[in-house]
Amino acid sequence: MQVQDYGLILAFFVLVLVPAPFIGRFIHRAMEGQRTFLTPVFAPVERLCYRIAGVDPHSEQDWKTYTVALLLFNAAGLALLFAILMLQGMLPLNPQKLPGLEWTLAFNTAVSFVSNTNWQAYSGEASLSYFSQMVGLGVQNFVSAAVGLCVLVALARGISRRSTDKLGNFWVDLTRGTLYALLPLCLLLALFLVWQGVPQTLLDYVSVHTLAGTDQVVPLGPAASQIAIKQLGTNGGGFFGVNSAHPFENPSAWSNLLEVASIILIPAALVFTFGHYVKDLRQSRALLATMLILFVIGLGVTLYSEFQPNPALAALPIEQSGSLEGKESRLGITASALWAVTTTAASNGSVNAMHDSFSAIGGMIPMFNMMLGEVIFGGVGAGLYGMLLFVLIAVFLAGLMIGRTPEYLGKKLEAREVRLLVATLLVMPVGVLVFCALAVSLPGPAASITNPGAHGFSQALYAYTSGTANNGSAFAGFGANTPFHNIMIGLAMLLGRFGYILPVLAIAGSLAAKQRAPVGGNSFPTHGPLFVTLLTLTILLVGGLTFLPALALGPIAEHLALIGL
Repeated sequence: MQVQDYGLILAFFVLVLVPAPFIGRFIHRAMEGQRTFLTPVFAPVERLCYRIAGVDPHSEQDWKTYTVALLLFNAAGLALLFAILMLQGMLPLNPQKLPGLEWTLAFNTAVSFVSNTNWQAYSGEASLSYFSQMVGLGVQNFVSAAVGLCVLVALARGISRRSTDKLGNFWVDLTRGTLYALLPLCLLLALFLVWQGVPQTLLDYVSVHTLAGTDQVVPLGPAASQIAIKQLGTNGGGFFGVNSAHPFENPSAWSNLLEVASIILIPAALVFTFGHYVKDLRQSRALLATMLILFVIGLGVTLYSEFQPNPALAALPIEQSGSLEGKESRLGITASALWAVTTTAASNGSVNAMHDSFSAIGGMIPMFNMMLGEVIFGGVGAGLYGMLLFVLIAVFLAGLMIGRTPEYLGKKLEAREVRLLVATLLVMPVGVLVFCALAVSLPGPAASITNPGAHGFSQALYAYTSGTANNGSAFAGFGANTPFHNIMIGLAMLLGRFGYILPVLAIAGSLAAKQRAPVGGNSFPTHGPLFVTLLTLTILLVGGLTFLPALALGPIAEHLALIGL
């Protein structure tokens, strides 16, 4: 690694960690309706939204009503997006005259964007009109991220409130999350990307005659606005098929740095938002420390693996040994490795290199990040409420070890909460292991695998891991656009999204109804190095015990074969 490689990593952490506490405090104030510096700008818009929707912003909901509102909103969004994708040939803003999508692909894509996954079994510039990109995908990029934020805020209220059945109002939280948390940051990032050279236009594609003497169609479109929200909303997916490896999505080293930092900026800030809800920023520091430990371990292993020569070409200089194959050659190995780890630590499917071309271990780390449930930073809201589920599991294990009723921040965990926690532990194994087993066992679906042996199995394993973890990235060699995979990965995405949301909201409602016991000298501390260690080990053990056998058949077997074992 060169000096500039270390500089890139340092700049990345500075851009994420320095503003995170301030943004976190701002989001807490905005979500609770307190005055912020943006209140004069957005308060009239917020009130207009309530009047149009017929929402009383002062009326709160219990967890069941909150859940029903959330499900109805997502169901309506899914139906509308599915219709747009099927009928895009008859809709405006389609200068390329692109037809509607095949129905299983439309279903997969609609589920993908509603669930904040952005799995793409198509190439955006070749398949989707400007209308579909803006009104369909762009809108869902905003509201799917806002839905994750709503669930986190509901859980934070459930932990911090006492003796109540109220968790807030879903419609109010959705409006505030979109207006105050997502829109301002997206406007700033979109303007920066336009300055760097990312297109933002409704003009038709341009035909050019290249220096090589051939004719080429250069795709354009309203890209900058969608790229901004896809990164800040931890959506991923690209306006162009190859995502942020495309020079129109990621034209410079500066755009690369800002985009990769923006992926985990809001998830990191929400850790501090949670601390403000529970009035204990020590909890925020403990959660952030756990996330950073897991992130740095994964980044270190990936960087080490990608800077090693391919064993089959070990006698050649590293520049010729395969380490750059599949990487973003404009930016280097470090930028590609950092992006891969960041996107899979968050629920963001954008890529600036092909994970299929990483070394066996370098490709395993992004896969394992997702297998943990993407709790290292995770998606907007989704990552932190996933991490808080692990916190409750760690507290439960600690209670078993010391023989006391487990409690977190004064709220006792009883049989109902533990059953709901166990239900969440089944989501990733079912979506990844069961669905992937079907995909590789049936002759037709298995034909989508384009590589033999262990690497081919890794392609399928990565696809179903990405879908269930609501990530959206892929090993490039997997042929996902078939009716079977479109439907099965679509179901995996729904399971991965709502298989967590429903138990989380039920836990929030249960905890909100409890009295808050005073924290005393005999209470298990959840903010010190001991708890950070316990939480880190709990996450690694749950992920390792669940997925190690599958990893042994894929990337681990491939690595052992490469080194001759």
